[in-house]
Amino acid sequence: MNDIKDKRVLVVGMGRSGEAAARALHDGGARVAVQDSKTEDEMSPQLLSFLKSAGCDLYLGRTPDDMTQFDMLVLSPGVPPSLDFIRQAAGAGVEITGELEMAYRLGRGKYIAITGTNGKTTTTSLVGEIFAEAVSSSFVVGNIGVAVITKAVEASDDSVLVTECSSFQLETVSTFRPEVSAILNLTPDHLNRHGDMAGYGRAKANIFMNQTEDQYCVLNYDDKLCFALGDDARARIVPFSRLEELEFGAFVKDGRIVIRNEEGELISFCRTDELKIPGSHNLENALAACAIAYFAGVDPEIITRVLTEFAGVEHRIEFCGEYDGVRYINDSKGTNPDAAIKAIEAMKENIILIAGGYDKGSSYEEFVAAFEGRVKALVLLGVTAPKIRDTALAAGFSNIYMCSDMAECVSKSHEIAQPGDVVLLSPACASWDMYSSFEERGRDFKECAAKLGR
Repeated sequence: MNDIKDKRVLVVGMGRSGEAAARALHDGGARVAVQDSKTEDEMSPQLLSFLKSAGCDLYLGRTPDDMTQFDMLVLSPGVPPSLDFIRQAAGAGVEITGELEMAYRLGRGKYIAITGTNGKTTTTSLVGEIFAEAVSSSFVVGNIGVAVITKAVEASDDSVLVTECSSFQLETVSTFRPEVSAILNLTPDHLNRHGDMAGYGRAKANIFMNQTEDQYCVLNYDDKLCFALGDDARARIVPFSRLEELEFGAFVKDGRIVIRNEEGELISFCRTDELKIPGSHNLENALAACAIAYFAGVDPEIITRVLTEFAGVEHRIEFCGEYDGVRYINDSKGTNPDAAIKAIEAMKENIILIAGGYDKGSSYEEFVAAFEGRVKALVLLGVTAPKIRDTALAAGFSNIYMCSDMAECVSKSHEIAQPGDVVLLSPACASWDMYSSFEERGRDFKECAAKLGR
């Protein structure tokens, strides 16, 4: 960590990754200052105690007057680089970077990096399970909930860091170079931050910008917008397809997941009906995970075993109980319309859908169109509730209930549900208007549902 010793670093945003970055930079000898929109009274007492004992300059509830005093700004993922004081620092020649980039510079280990609009958490978890079986030291980190830098500084040169990367994290990388990268899909999301799909795609494409010809980039062949990003990659493109047989890459043949490798050899893994995770989108996630692991050098037998054992992740089409003949499914990770559509399509029963939340600038026409033949009632909460309601009404869907919080949503869903129905929380929106994270929202839903059985 000697390359940051005595550097003047401002860590912007004191969430999970910001706190981890501040601790690692301090341990590496940097002169750390922190900035957050929260005031000192609003900060965690434990975090505040650490920052003060470490001698950090604190800019809480305010921004520094002089940005030229810093050599580097390390931004937390939720902090837009477009903020005035950050642009001022960049204009003065201060380096602007993020926690993922600092983890890569300061830590050790080999990176497997996974991004995409949807399926990141499931695919990262599945790949993480594969590497846990295949190597002696591996970590699952990143947007999945574990700050990369906390494990990167513990890692050995042979460790593998399976890393879920958001577009926000990838905005600020400059030297980050994974051994294998993957972009699972590309649909509208975070347009309030990236401006348009071109800007969003550019952020995602940063995942492979430093890869070399002897490294691999796994891309969704069926998603033409996603696959086109690979035109700018130097890495070897590995396509995966749920719909077509490929000359090279991962695909489905005779009901089995297979890979055709660089020698033209066909390697068979498992039957698609052996997967425990439901839905066509999860078949895509399994194909991507299979390609990532195989081209990273993992034994096909290990890949096959984990593929058939993996049962999914919390908050993604998670069964959380059956009460009075009604199943309750937590898909709080469905934070955009496309993710929620995939959850709706994975259900076979009549659905009472709980949706709504923070407004990321999404439109909901395709989301509402997916209701036909599946969704019987729509229960809404959050900032986007009126927007989704109006879209649904314009499309001729009128069985809508407006609620103030999750408890009311679950209570109303229970009231109108019939045996054989499914109550599905798949919000199509982020959680930040009412919760600190989609995990907190999912836990609230599960707790409200669990009370029905008491």
